[in-house]
Amino acid sequence: KILIIYVLIFTDMKINSVIGMFLPSPNGNYVLEQDESLRPNLLSRIDLDELMKKDEPPFNFPQTLEEFEYAFNEYGQLRHTKTGEPFVFNAREDLHRWNQKRYEALGEIITEYVYELLEKECNMTKAILPVDAEGDEPTSFIYLSPDALSNPSKLLVLIQGSGVVRAGQWARRLIINQDLNSGTQIPFIRRAMEEGFGVVVLNPNLNYLEVEKAPKSSPSHPPAEVSDEPAEKRERKDEQEGKKKREFYEKYRNPQKETETERIPIRENSSSEDHVLYVWDHFVSRAAAKNVFIMAHSYGGLSFVEMMNQREVQVKNRVCAVAFTDSAHNLWLQETTKGTQDWIFQYCSNWVSSPEPLDTPLDSMLPDCPKVSAGTERHELTSWTSFDSIFRFFAEALKAREDEEAEENSNPVTTRRSSFRNKHQDL
Repeated sequence: KILIIYVLIFTDMKINSVIGMFLPSPNGNYVLEQDESLRPNLLSRIDLDELMKKDEPPFNFPQTLEEFEYAFNEYGQLRHTKTGEPFVFNAREDLHRWNQKRYEALGEIITEYVYELLEKECNMTKAILPVDAEGDEPTSFIYLSPDALSNPSKLLVLIQGSGVVRAGQWARRLIINQDLNSGTQIPFIRRAMEEGFGVVVLNPNLNYLEVEKAPKSSPSHPPAEVSDEPAEKRERKDEQEGKKKREFYEKYRNPQKETETERIPIRENSSSEDHVLYVWDHFVSRAAAKNVFIMAHSYGGLSFVEMMNQREVQVKNRVCAVAFTDSAHNLWLQETTKGTQDWIFQYCSNWVSSPEPLDTPLDSMLPDCPKVSAGTERHELTSWTSFDSIFRFFAEALKAREDEEAEENSNPVTTRRSSFRNKHQDL
């Protein structure tokens, strides 16, 4: 018996075919013999679309949590409404791209859900950026508590890290896989309001409006010449043929081509650094609060330091203390002044991912603010695990400033720097 085989070999973005027959050899084994004469007839019978197409469902996903059949339970955990099980990423085996798109679609719903919580449960309102936006200009927004700009005593500013997280979130993964408390800023907002803070929630990753690109019109080409072609023209034709082959391969490797989009930057808010500076200039610096407190996670710490580089005097006069959580800032690479470095050492603390118990002091390789353990090795959890420690840190900073103001007339030697430094080291 003779077995005819067809094998597709992918090499260097090209598809090569091997056609042949298994023929019996004298020793009783079968040997593959290539036979090019089989190619035309065999290829004409093979539907390459059916042979190579992946069984990938379309990217049509639900638009609400209810349609996804998920809901948050009384503990703030995301659970399937029918099975009660946590979210399952691999809904379709061996279809990672589809699973990822489904996860992202759920993430967009989560973002809107958190916005709703900020407005309904925390009584916060949106402030549109830029403040002088006109017409159809792309805009961003932040959230303000009712007394954010009028509170005469204390104001807390929350800055998250980079990525897909939007206002009110620390980590999307924690919201979906763990709970709302660990993944959102809502516990910090509620605690701050209970302790008499006004609150500003930044939105440093909403930097552009994404719109679909207009389809490109295909230029008309003159008919191909039948006569002898110059070498340059043959090279162009060869290049075009190669491009067609690459597109053919990509079509089957990535069968659902995504919509091409372009990004229109939001004026004066096109990056996290620009956003933090803009909010400082137009909101925080104009707020009535005598004592401003900053909490910045990951890249948010870098954005704060970059803002301080440009508003050093204002920050020193207004900010009482800064709590970083696994901050990405670098005082050397960001070219901070000696005055900024000294101030950060005095009035900031960084809770970093570490296997050590919570609040354990840690050594720093470079001069920086004090580093202490966040009590977890997971970067995205550092804000939540440091929750109580951060509010104690803020309370100590405020008490140190108030003590200094009460004693500066009677004891001029005592300064805010020395008193707070001692309290900070005790903490």
